[in-house]
Amino acid sequence: MSTATWKDGMKEILVSVVIPVKNGDIWLDRLLEGLVRQTLFDKTEIIIIDSGSTDKSLGIIAKYPVRLIRIPSSEFNHGDTRNLGAREARGKYVVMTVQDAVPASDLWLQHFVDGFENEKVVALCGQQLVPHEPDKNPVLWFRPVSAPQTTFYHYDDPAEFLRLSPAEQRQKVGWDNVVAAYRREILLQYPFPRTDFAEDIIWAREMLVLGKWLGNVDAARVYHYHHYTSDIILPRYFSVFYFEYRTFGLKPPPVRHTAKKVLSAGKILLKESSLTLAEKFRWLIYNINYWKELKRTVDLFNSAVNKGDTFLDDQYRTICKKPPQAIKYTGNAQSVG
Repeated sequence: MSTATWKDGMKEILVSVVIPVKNGDIWLDRLLEGLVRQTLFDKTEIIIIDSGSTDKSLGIIAKYPVRLIRIPSSEFNHGDTRNLGAREARGKYVVMTVQDAVPASDLWLQHFVDGFENEKVVALCGQQLVPHEPDKNPVLWFRPVSAPQTTFYHYDDPAEFLRLSPAEQRQKVGWDNVVAAYRREILLQYPFPRTDFAEDIIWAREMLVLGKWLGNVDAARVYHYHHYTSDIILPRYFSVFYFEYRTFGLKPPPVRHTAKKVLSAGKILLKESSLTLAEKFRWLIYNINYWKELKRTVDLFNSAVNKGDTFLDDQYRTICKKPPQAIKYTGNAQSVG
């Protein structure tokens, strides 16, 4: 491991933003510009942990006031790498995000800090939005229906949480390190598990079982989008289903009423005046193919579960040979980043 540190003098650090990076050059400028513009930036440090980028990422990172830690790609692990960031952090709060996210406002970090005014809360999760951009699925564009809220939750009796159904437990643990903040002292005491994926939901579930307080701060928003091609849907969602099953005992419900889902997507697209007719048609076909491939993945996963845990583990290792990654996507071109 090698470390390059930006010389920021003796400034007070309140927030440490930790970002794992590998080949993120098409996203990094937007993310880092958004962080530099934060109202709390004078009390913020940015820690990037790069695991073997071979594109232009390192050159982009060098333009910004960033603490860069470099590790071999073989050492990357979703849990351990973020734990490294927490150990290196100097802030009272550690904010986790990813290379293809962008803060939705200059108050992003402030919203998290405000949420920690409740001293019982050990961690907070924000909200992910899909921006109104032409290369992102318009069916998923953010269309708010209510004002953002801050909510807190915990269980004085952990048995109450454990009595919930797998689906109810998963609903309570709506957690994602794309946009999450932690008290550093808590992360040092309770680090993320070493895992290929889903370190965030595993950790959050453990906190609720221990009787800790978690919170959701809707106003702490980032723009984030994954464009799924047919060859990506299977390994990505099989990983998601696998870890939800291992963590909560949850199996994905069968995908039914696909025609209704496509009809709903079509109505959304028809109402979107910013799209041409050709764009509406292209995105409709995209959503049809997405639902077909998702249905196939759900059926394959549930079939594997029915054959026993050993078979399921073998299927996971076969289908999900490496942790899911964001796709470099511009217009009609796709490639794995």
